[in-house]
Amino acid sequence: MRIVALLAVRNEELYLARCLEHLLAQGIEVHLIDHGSTDATPAIAREFARRGGVTVESFPYRGLYEWGKILQRKEELAAHLPADWFIHHDADEIREAPAPWRTLAEGIAAVDEEGYNAIDFAEVVFTPTGPEESFEGRDYVAEMRHYYPFAPRPEHRVNAWKNLGARVDLASSGGHRVQFPRQRLYPQPFVLRHYVFLSLAHLCRKYGERTFDPAELSRGWHGQRAAFRAEGVRFPPREFFQVLGPDGRFDLSQPRRRHFFLARPTAGEAGDR
Repeated sequence: MRIVALLAVRNEELYLARCLEHLLAQGIEVHLIDHGSTDATPAIAREFARRGGVTVESFPYRGLYEWGKILQRKEELAAHLPADWFIHHDADEIREAPAPWRTLAEGIAAVDEEGYNAIDFAEVVFTPTGPEESFEGRDYVAEMRHYYPFAPRPEHRVNAWKNLGARVDLASSGGHRVQFPRQRLYPQPFVLRHYVFLSLAHLCRKYGERTFDPAELSRGWHGQRAAFRAEGVRFPPREFFQVLGPDGRFDLSQPRRRHFFLARPTAGEAGDR
């Protein structure tokens, strides 16, 4: 079975090597779309392409973050690349199959054998716990232990699907949920570790320096991210976070509906800021 992660990146040098190493170790091939990166991202991508298992293409950057067009390009790739399954993936993510499967490829193969054609991912968000913490240049997957489950709506991350020979729809949902006829969603979610930012300075660079496509803003996309202001970031108390223990199990019982670094609290929702 051939499984391909469709990974779009722009200036992701802090994440890219760790992300690609994980995917390849999980039995997943990668098709990487470089959106005009100006840092070390292209060099990292070329090195992995040289080793094998990663292919790279360029996507023009016009001075705007054009997420809709990137998603449409992923739709085109999923309609033409010779693969059995696809994963819509970002560089700041680490995806895993639940027990008893050891790898993503093993888990997806088992899901396919049971007759399902789509997989949801339970999202757990890892961040620093205060402005003094920085995981830039470090193995953030090994070192970051504080997280919170994030689920603004049910089935929020249906990001893996079987190639049924027809074009799927990623763009309508902003990439959160792939859509296609006769979808059979596997009842147990897999795991998505989301390392949104590695330091306060990184957060400010990531969202504070991004220019969004006005057409997408008019559709209601990127609202909180487009309104991001560094001076508005307030870290919650440390008890806001869960702590990942040595058994690697996540507590998903009380998911947050908002990211604390994007949304300000409303009455009665201070814990979700």
